[in-house]
Amino acid sequence: MEIGANGGMTQATPATRALIAAAPVLFVLMWATGFVVARLSAPHADPLTFLSIRFPIAGLCFVAIALALRAPWPGSRQAFHATVAGAFLHGGYLGPVYWAVAHGMPAGVSALIVGLQPLMTAILAAWMVKEKIALRHWAGLAVGILGVALVVSPKLQSGFSGGITPVTTAVNIFGALSISFGTVYQKRFATALNLASGGAWQYVGATLAVAIPALLMEEMRFDGSFDAWFALGWSVVVLSLGAITLLMLLIRLGDVGRVASLIFLVPGVSALMAYVLFGETLSPVQILGMAVCAGAVIIVTRKWVRRP
Repeated sequence: MEIGANGGMTQATPATRALIAAAPVLFVLMWATGFVVARLSAPHADPLTFLSIRFPIAGLCFVAIALALRAPWPGSRQAFHATVAGAFLHGGYLGPVYWAVAHGMPAGVSALIVGLQPLMTAILAAWMVKEKIALRHWAGLAVGILGVALVVSPKLQSGFSGGITPVTTAVNIFGALSISFGTVYQKRFATALNLASGGAWQYVGATLAVAIPALLMEEMRFDGSFDAWFALGWSVVVLSLGAITLLMLLIRLGDVGRVASLIFLVPGVSALMAYVLFGETLSPVQILGMAVCAGAVIIVTRKWVRRP
């Protein structure tokens, strides 16, 4: 089955089935590049200012796609739900995380805090959308938390010397809670939306969530260097358009707990990208953590068959 223009399901082509099958892997790879974008943009732009530029551009891209595909536009109620979901999924998540890292929170510690998001999502899903949390979900989530801790443990050992304050920690936790709430809210109220037109409204909420604090707290610095523009272009095309569309698709096609478990793979993949691009070494403990994270996803997402 595939998603039609009106948000319904139609008969899937082989290409569509292949894309849906590959969506989890593509999502993890795209989402993990956020580490690269954060590293490139930090010296060249204030964090909320960078997002205040990124989100409206992404929203306009979704508008153009929706118009080109003649996608149906949501009514006022659904537009409101999409705006709220976007405020939490994008603005409320990336804004606090970028701000905390820019104010000294070590990236490894930030990754560990955000890595707790699947557990938060599973608990919220049980409350908001009445999803049943099976024992294997709890087991997989526990294993995933262990894996994330192993992946970032070397950075934790060197990161506690500075930058970790009650404020940056609380802000980072708020970011993890925000994407958790946004994921469940999307599942509860906005899964029927067209991905293009709904995405456009989501970035309205995301822009408001970061632009107002940016105007109040920052100097609105964006130096216009090549690295700044490259980071902006990558974040719009690969992250805001590609990864977020895949996230909404995965939320629509699967239960929230299984989708959230994919986040456990991101710290390990990000560490591997950092090794390839920046020469950051991977310790045996980190490699073990990546394997543990992969095992957690298998535990949570595999359809176990009870044999008679």
